[in-house]
Amino acid sequence: MAKKIHPMVDALVNLRGNTRACVLTEPLWGIPYNLYMPYISVYMLALGLNDAQIGLLASIGLFLQIFMSLISGVVTDKLGRRMTTLVFDVLSWSVPTLIWAFAQNFYFFLAASLFNAVYRITYNSWNLLLVEDAPPDKLVPVWSWITIAGLLSGFFAPLAGFLVSAFSMVTAVRILYINAFVFMTLKFIVLYVYSTETGQGKTRMAETAGVPFRKMFKGYGASFRTILRNPYTLNAFFVYLAFLIYDTIKTIFWSIMVVKQLGFPDSSIAVFPFFRSALMLGFYFFVTPKLNHLNFKKPFLLGFSLLIVSNVFLVLSPARSYLFVTVSVLLDAAAYAMIGPFKETLIYDAVEPEDRAGIMAIMNVAMLVIATPFGWIAGILSERSRLLPFGLITVFAVIGILFVFRITRYKKSFGAS
Repeated sequence: MAKKIHPMVDALVNLRGNTRACVLTEPLWGIPYNLYMPYISVYMLALGLNDAQIGLLASIGLFLQIFMSLISGVVTDKLGRRMTTLVFDVLSWSVPTLIWAFAQNFYFFLAASLFNAVYRITYNSWNLLLVEDAPPDKLVPVWSWITIAGLLSGFFAPLAGFLVSAFSMVTAVRILYINAFVFMTLKFIVLYVYSTETGQGKTRMAETAGVPFRKMFKGYGASFRTILRNPYTLNAFFVYLAFLIYDTIKTIFWSIMVVKQLGFPDSSIAVFPFFRSALMLGFYFFVTPKLNHLNFKKPFLLGFSLLIVSNVFLVLSPARSYLFVTVSVLLDAAAYAMIGPFKETLIYDAVEPEDRAGIMAIMNVAMLVIATPFGWIAGILSERSRLLPFGLITVFAVIGILFVFRITRYKKSFGAS
């Protein structure tokens, strides 16, 4: 009797076309990004920025992303998913990683934020390149593998810690940014070479050829009305929004909390991603395949609940308590593993395919408009007490739970057992 292949391995082996190209090249972006990401905030502090300025940069970045999200659907339809992804990936990641690598003060980070905000265009185009030609029943495994590509960085995290120990923290992070520039740029080129335009992308390019941008923007009104008329889409929007705000604030202020409030040395930051990655990989291989891919309710409810408990452990942690912080990180990892692949599938499922680029652009704009002030607010709260941003994101985890319950009224499969 032939040995049964693990469903995650089977999903990877059977990937085809653009989905295969997107998944297999993702480690070239995910690993370098996740190596420098835990150090972003403490790097800024070391270069003279304060908590309020860091929060302000987050809000400015989100504000700039509003415009980019607004034009993302039009640009993606005009240029096609493939070309849009190449051009705006280079602008939004290759350029800012170089700026960050040589940053000296607040204004360097402001300039990098301007370029990095462009990623909202490629966020739309790359997502469509990834999923538009993929079978719907493969979407959760696909998103799991995309996340796994980033998790692989956790096993390289000791290298980042070694760099911080061997050099100064600033020098080590500069090296990580230069590394990111090289491998991310390579990824963008390889993906372009090995991908093709999607079927829906070709259709939209043909339909929009010769149509002025101004006229195409008028179609956003119809897209907006479509969202408002569909309670399932609207509530899915708020579930995603709650997680977006939670993730934005925690990503910025977690390192500051651990180093400045709890007194851990800079080099120790690299220890925690190792444990986080190991647990999340275990979830993706042994838990996610057993979940009903049509039942989003249970993963979301459990995930948001675990986020709340994770914050409790972090806020109550004694100084330099590896036990408390490790438990918090592991609970956080389990939560992200539960929510991560399902949040993207939920949004894709909630959007009508005929105008997917336009509707997703409008949803991204609305999310960013609402989320923009919260980086700045969290920065002000952190100036008063570094515990307060984690109280704020706990509120958004509760809001996420409330909208999960609401959405079950409108989508039968969402709450299916």
